[in-house]
Amino acid sequence: MLPLLGAFALSAADAPKSAFDKPTLEAYVRHLYLLNPALTVTVNDPKPGPLAGFKEVKIRISQGPQFQDLTLFVSTDGKKIVQGNFYDVATNPFKPELDKLKTQFQPALGTAGAPVVLVGFSDFQCPHCKIEAQMLRENLVKNYPKDVRLYFKDFPIESLHPWAKAAAMAGRCVFQQQPDAFWDYHDFVFSKQDAITPETLKDTILTWAKEQKSIDAVKLGACIDNKATQAEVEKEIEEGHSLEITGTPTLFINGRRISQSIDWPNLKAIIDSEIEYQKTAKNAGDDCGCEVKLDIPGMPAAPPVAPPVKKK
Repeated sequence: MLPLLGAFALSAADAPKSAFDKPTLEAYVRHLYLLNPALTVTVNDPKPGPLAGFKEVKIRISQGPQFQDLTLFVSTDGKKIVQGNFYDVATNPFKPELDKLKTQFQPALGTAGAPVVLVGFSDFQCPHCKIEAQMLRENLVKNYPKDVRLYFKDFPIESLHPWAKAAAMAGRCVFQQQPDAFWDYHDFVFSKQDAITPETLKDTILTWAKEQKSIDAVKLGACIDNKATQAEVEKEIEEGHSLEITGTPTLFINGRRISQSIDWPNLKAIIDSEIEYQKTAKNAGDDCGCEVKLDIPGMPAAPPVAPPVKKK
């Protein structure tokens, strides 16, 4: 005789719950954070994580173009969820961020090989970015001519700032043509932030370019019209998303995230602390050991050379 399944089988409600079941995890997160029903919750597939016995699950909570990412660690049996930070004392606590920050071929100020690296994600139309940019330009190199290197990364927030992405693309056109002129462009656009509109942006930039001896304004105009640097800026935006950046300015100091505006005295205190720490730690700074070469098919391999000396 067949068993009476209806009498003894577990109902769906009684079945063991698993955080690897996306609807279950979504419902749990909505209840945990008391999320408004109007918010969209997207649960991504689990992937191997850095914590033994747990998998990493990324969740995006969004409403229109605005979003916030949440990282959870789910035990391999699906029963436990951990949220928070954990560290390996043998490595830099900001190594996950350092691994994602790409500074090669980016606008930079300061001494190459400096023990402290600042990477700033900025938006040319953001008022807080303007204030921070002026603070950095006025103080950084003057106070730290050898110990600090600053890299500029574009993170235009299109939903709030209609001409920010176009300004970022034009800035990359300037950088491709004459890297040193980028910082003049950077200062100029921020200085004209209140006057620029989407309709006047290009003419404003070209008027500036015609006054620069190192810039070919005709070539710059063609680069702008052809959107030649759009893919480059979008790659910067994706890098920002991978770092879970949700606003500007966002500054990283040897990987340490500063996700709000900071004044010079507080920034200087962090830099001084990092300079001192790196004297013994030597686990951050502007020493990536990168090789700059073009991978051209058919070209003979370069003769072997002694590897560069890297900091430990």
